[in-house]
Amino acid sequence: MTESLDSARMAGWRAYIEASQRLFTQLEDDLRADSGLSFADYHVLVLLSEAPGQRLRMGELADRLVFSPSRLTYQISSMRRRGLVARESCPADRRGNEAVLTAAGLLALREAAPGHLASVRRHLMDDLDDVEVATLTRVFARLGRRLRADRDASSTHSD
Repeated sequence: MTESLDSARMAGWRAYIEASQRLFTQLEDDLRADSGLSFADYHVLVLLSEAPGQRLRMGELADRLVFSPSRLTYQISSMRRRGLVARESCPADRRGNEAVLTAAGLLALREAAPGHLASVRRHLMDDLDDVEVATLTRVFARLGRRLRADRDASSTHSD
């Protein structure tokens, strides 16, 4: 009995992993087509947009992304070349650097967020229960409000 239960459980996990991989491949393709961002780019921009002063120490950013230092260095270098983030000296960090969100990075995030939400809805909503849909909707609504508030604050300061 336990053997059939274990194989049923393993088959369920395998199906879940395969469906997740297909879903994330499709979502990343959509995100890249809409905005030129990868999931890693998008995640970095979201974390920086939420950080005080829109900057994070590299060590903290690596921890939040669950990235190795070398992978983070590669990611930030790639995003710097495209002007999405800057890297500045930070004596408080043992690696001496922090990532800073640029105006171009914030704009890319603003432009990607609605498209990303539409893509998530298109690919995910049929597979989610009502509680999961409500949670995702709240997360994206909160991100949208924060981005609108940032935009309004920046346009007020530039007047």
